[in-house]
Amino acid sequence: MLRRMASRTGAAHVVTTVRKYKDRVYRTHLLRRSYRENGTVKNETLGNLSHLSDELVDIIRRSLQGETFVPVGQAFEITRSRAHGHVQAVALAMQRLGFASLIASKPCRERDLVLAMVASRIIEPAPKLATTREWHTTTLAEDFGVTEASAGDLYAAMDWLLARQDTIQKKLAARHLHEGGLVLYDLSSSYFEGTTCPLAKRGYSRDGKPGTLQVNYGLLTDARGCPVAVSVHEGNTADSRTFMPAVRKLREDFGIEHMVMVGDRGMISQKAIDAMREADGMGWITALKSASIRALVEQDHLQMGLFDESNLLELDSPDYPGERLVACRNPELAKLRAHKREDLLAATEISLAKIKARVDAGKLAGGEQIGLRTGKVVNQYKVAKHFDLMIGDTTFTFSRKPGSIAAEAALDGIYIIRTSVPATRMDASQCVRTYKSLANVERAFRSLKTVDLKIRPIHHRTADRVRAHIFLCMLAYYVEWHLREAWRELMFADTEQQAKASRDPVAPAKRSASALAKVASHALIDGTPAHSFATLMAELATLVRNTCRTPSAGADAPTFEITTTINPKQLRALALIQTIRS
Repeated sequence: MLRRMASRTGAAHVVTTVRKYKDRVYRTHLLRRSYRENGTVKNETLGNLSHLSDELVDIIRRSLQGETFVPVGQAFEITRSRAHGHVQAVALAMQRLGFASLIASKPCRERDLVLAMVASRIIEPAPKLATTREWHTTTLAEDFGVTEASAGDLYAAMDWLLARQDTIQKKLAARHLHEGGLVLYDLSSSYFEGTTCPLAKRGYSRDGKPGTLQVNYGLLTDARGCPVAVSVHEGNTADSRTFMPAVRKLREDFGIEHMVMVGDRGMISQKAIDAMREADGMGWITALKSASIRALVEQDHLQMGLFDESNLLELDSPDYPGERLVACRNPELAKLRAHKREDLLAATEISLAKIKARVDAGKLAGGEQIGLRTGKVVNQYKVAKHFDLMIGDTTFTFSRKPGSIAAEAALDGIYIIRTSVPATRMDASQCVRTYKSLANVERAFRSLKTVDLKIRPIHHRTADRVRAHIFLCMLAYYVEWHLREAWRELMFADTEQQAKASRDPVAPAKRSASALAKVASHALIDGTPAHSFATLMAELATLVRNTCRTPSAGADAPTFEITTTINPKQLRALALIQTIRS
């Protein structure tokens, strides 16, 4: 087979000949000149270009056709490059959620600044001054129309946002909560930098920083963990004291009369239950504390032998009239608690043995001094009730209490769900699963505090600025929550969410086979890398917007923008955002 390709006739041109022989293709490039002699067109071969690459031959061919080639640096230069893909993703998610109209129905400068701060909190959380500097390294400031904003502008916009918090939360409640539905509530805390804020108090630290000033905040979500409202409290406020104000907000501010509140055992107190019992249409799902479980065992309302046949059973008690109790026993949790208790007992014994050695050596004397040292040790590991301490002025002995340890061990792995929801609406398994859905709120707190949005440490000095900061972070998590749901197939997340409804509600939660395969291989089913939320945002950030110009046109030459070519993973991520529904 012989095929010839020529650029044109006349003058110099490139002729390409393609031959196929024994399943091999041979390509020859000849530089030829056409001329006319005595009325006849003749060709002269000027050179053989076959040793050159096809790309270089193509350049020669185009040059002979009249194209002009110059060094790329002389044709145009890139004057600025800014990460763009992650900004585009967040902006698209906001558009799908109608987020701008959620913040304010009419456009205004404050709304633009709030949108930009929410996007910045998702992309690169930072203090407000750093935010105005960092968002110029991306296309965020330009795309959100806040290129001239200062830190002072952001603080003013935060004040404007706080004044609109109730209105915004009412809109969120109308979207995601409904009459008779489930509402999840939990409380967390974050530590402060500074001492001037009136909300900053010392209390139980959920950050593992005892003794530091902190602020508490309660989060209301729907059954899926999608945030609806947040409230801020002084750092020493007890969990149970924040619960009923949240219930009143749902009823009075959001207009939801019938609902089922879900909260942990320290959140929904007996006082709160009595108040909800008096309010028509209120239900609750919570759990009993260990002392209450022990009382049920001692009263023979809970017979441990029944767990030999099932890990879940319902029981009644006159102490809980009109309520259902669902008892569960998790053997894996029992093993974990037994192991932890033994570690704490052993660690306490080691410390007590050191004190005994000092007393025996005469280096520590006096009942009061010995008592102070031993009290500090047994309280450190919270196992004082499991030890007998015999303290004299010059003597000290200790021993374990086998009966106390055995009594506690008998309840290892046992927890009891307490609910007012009738069995006709929710069976025992559903009650357990619903209580465990509080993990969705805990997941929200992890994202807010550490993983992505970094609500802490808090630097603001006034109570209102702290409230605005926390509300801003909640709004950012609202957008991020929807992005995470849309991107499940690209991340390590489990995509088989419906299967959870048929799994054993008491047994330890297990991920699906497909999710475990992603974790083991760090890859999706198509072989491409699986991502966390952070790494997927980083992948999108490699989609860059370049500002270019032609140097030869002078310093005042107009610029134009070119965005780098999108790759398949970025294209899929942006396409999945289109599935978000408000």
